[in-house]
Formats: sequence, C-alpha cells, structure tokens
Amino acid sequence: MTEVRLRFPPSPTGYLHIGGARTALYNWLFAKKNNGKLILRIEDTDTERSTDESIQGIIEGLEWLGIDFDEGPYFQTTFDGDHKAAAERLLQEGKAYKCFCTKEELDAKREAALAAKQSLGYDRTCRNLSAEEVAAKEAAGTPSVIRFKVPEREGRLGYDDSILGRIEADYKELDDFVIVRSNGKPLYLLCNVVDDIRDRISHVIRGQDHMTNTLKQILLYEALEAPVPIFAHMPLTLDTKKAKISKRSHGEIVAVQFYRDCGFIPWAFNNFLVLLGWAPGNDQEIFSKEELIETFSLERINKSSSIFNYRKNDPKFFTDPKAISINEHYLRTMEICELAKLVEPELKAEGLWQESFNGEKREWFLATLDLIRDRFHTLKDFTSLGRAYFGDDFTVEEKPLKKNVLKHDGLKEWLPMLADRYEQLDDFTLESAEQAARDLATELDIKPGIIINAMRTVVTGQLAGPSMFDILIAIGRKKVIERLRDVARLYPA
Repeated sequence: MTEVRLRFPPSPTGYLHIGGARTALYNWLFAKKNNGKLILRIEDTDTERSTDESIQGIIEGLEWLGIDFDEGPYFQTTFDGDHKAAAERLLQEGKAYKCFCTKEELDAKREAALAAKQSLGYDRTCRNLSAEEVAAKEAAGTPSVIRFKVPEREGRLGYDDSILGRIEADYKELDDFVIVRSNGKPLYLLCNVVDDIRDRISHVIRGQDHMTNTLKQILLYEALEAPVPIFAHMPLTLDTKKAKISKRSHGEIVAVQFYRDCGFIPWAFNNFLVLLGWAPGNDQEIFSKEELIETFSLERINKSSSIFNYRKNDPKFFTDPKAISINEHYLRTMEICELAKLVEPELKAEGLWQESFNGEKREWFLATLDLIRDRFHTLKDFTSLGRAYFGDDFTVEEKPLKKNVLKHDGLKEWLPMLADRYEQLDDFTLESAEQAARDLATELDIKPGIIINAMRTVVTGQLAGPSMFDILIAIGRKKVIERLRDVARLYPA
C-alpha cells in the first residue's frame, strides 16, 4: 500500500471518552505527518445500544478537539451486504463452515474440558461435516453459526506491532472462531476486516484491548486475499486504581464533552491527551499543532499503560493536574485575540457579552482579558472569577468578605469616603487612584492594606487577583464608585 490510510471506528453506545479521543488523536497525527487520509467510520452494528445521540456526541467531541477527517462519517450498518457476502465467500471456498452445536452442548464441552484440565477451545465437531449432513441439519431447522476454519499448519502466526514488537501464537492454539451469529448477523471480527479492506486501510492504530482479535483478523485478511495492514496497539489509559477508563464505570469525568463544558481550550486538551502514553524523547510538554505533527511517532508511544489522575471530588482541580497545568499555560500565553474568540461564547452564555467588545470597547476588552487571565485555570473562570469586570451581577466570596470587610465596621464609612475622593479626581489614573487610597488611610490612621484589600473584595468579590489599581482602571471609575458606596449591603442587617 503506497497511500497511508487510517480509520477511527467508534461504537456509538455512549459519549466520546478520554481513551477514544486519544486513539483518534494518535491516528490523526500519524495521518497528518505522513500526508495520509483519516476516515471516520461509525461501527453501529450493535443496534440495541447504538443511539443517534451518541453518534452526534462523538462527532461534536471530535469537532471540538479539531480532529478533522478526510472521509466519512461512514456507517457500518450500510455495508451489511458486504459483510454477508464475505462470509458466504469464505463458506463457498471452504475457509469457513456452519456449526450446529447448541449453547448447551458448548457449555457441557467447556465444563468437561475444565474438569480434565484440557484446552477450552472449540473441539471442531462440525468442521468436517459432509454436505449431506449439513443439508440434513438445515432441513431439520437446526440453528447454526458460521465459524472460520483456522488453517491446519505447523509453526506460528505473527505480526510486527509498531509499538509492542513481534506478536506470535502457534496455529494449534488458535480456535475456529465464529464470524456470523445464528441470527445471520456478521460479528465485529469479520465486519471490521471487510470494512478495512474496502477502505484500503494501511495502518490500524488502536488500543491493546483489541489485541485478542488481531491474529484472527490477520487470518481473515489472508483468507480474503487482501493485504494485511500494519498494526500498532496502544497501552490502555487507566484510572488511579489501575482500572480501565470506561464510560460505564467513570461517568462524565472521562467524557470529552465534560472538558469542553468545563472551559478547556481544545488544543490544550489535545496537548494533554497526547502525553497520556506518548513522549517526545525530551522534557518538552507544550506543543503547537505543527510541532506535534512533526514530532509524533509510533515508536515513542509507551509500552506501559498511562494513568488518568482525575480527582472527582475536588471542585477546583477536578481532573488530572497536568491537564489543568497545560490549560493554564495556554490561557496565559496564547495570542490575546485568539483567547478573545474563546471567551466570547462564554460571556454570551452568561449574558455578559456586549457587542461593543468587538467595537469601540475592543481595546479595553483585550486589555482586560490580558490583565485577569494569569490566575485563571479554564475559560469558565472569565465568567466566575472575572465576572465583576463584565457586569454588576457578581458574587462576593465568603472568605474574602470575612477577612477583608466584616472585620472592620469602619469600612462602611471609609469606602464611601474613598468613593467621594475618586469622584473628585480630575484624572482617574493608576497613580491618582493609589495616592487617594493611601492618603485616606493616613488621615484615618489605619494601614493602607485595610483600605486596599477591602476595596478588592468589594469591587471584584475576590481575595486575590491583579494589582488593585490596575483593577480599578479596568473596571472604570463609575462602577468602582458605585460599588464602594454600596459596601453597607455586605454587612449583616
């Protein structure tokens, strides 16, 4: 195969989770680096569990991450005829056979094998049935599955995994596996191979949980006389208890949409995901899109499982600390105009957006974002911790209120006094605002910090943030005066 072609084939039985997103990202990076094509194929053959909601959620999650596809989405169910035709071909060519063993018979054989400490594999009872015997069972209405006939060869079947190295098994250890159920529906093993052949897939990058299928699928490629793709099996992403990350066990904390809704920057989250099992060979952790495409290679994917260190009950650092750290880096360093594009929908969702932020107040808006972003963790902080800059409906947090305001009854008079002085200033500047506050503290014979810290809490609702006087200029004289004069409302009645 001269063209590099890969696929991401999610099952639409739930949202796009961390493990699936990482698989999609690795496939996307490999395709981009090698000028290849990436196909989105929705494997929706599990009709009882597949939902339109899950399909839409997967597509939305990939779009948010910026993982684009060259072809698709294709839906596996639309190729049902191809899968059945491949099974029929294998039957006709003597590479598969109908098996009439019932579940009860198979269970009994398994129990007997266990008792005798023998192999639990299928004993090939139906492998050599004559055409007349098969016809008689069919005429009697006996249900059957279709099993693939593993070649009776000496030696070992194997492949060179691009991550794990050589993987082999003795032909004698391979079971005659089912490829079509008794209801006529082909199984994943066959469907996946037929689809990969049709889509001319050159590389299969997927999780290690699929390794149990790979040798069987190689036999199917060979039987269907198709080139075998290059396989690369990634170690799994585990939780802190070394359990596999899954939708059912971990809930929304492992869903990509959860991080979108929590205010993560899409590329920052990709930057975090790629490090869950891959390393560049040096200490670099922050990558632009172009850098990561250039640097990425299958050879540097770790052979051991990665740990997703989520902390579900911590309201501030609710997820892997590295994810937070990388997101903070992007918040603080990205081009301010790019950050503004991401903050705009957050402000709109909270009713804090003004069209003037893209008009006459554009310079102020960008400067304010630049002022406040250094202490923020996610985009949501602009509408929570930064809410006071964009509107008057903000919460004064309990801790700074008790520490900076309620300890001093005199502030009910002192802050309105400062508001009067701010109103009388000819120019409201950093220097004049600070001087007025310090002069008032001197006249009242109190420490300037009492006035300044109280002012921070009353004006922003916060305990910490940028320089207090930078804050005053950003919020503006009018709003600062209104908030200082309204300090009494914060005291108990």
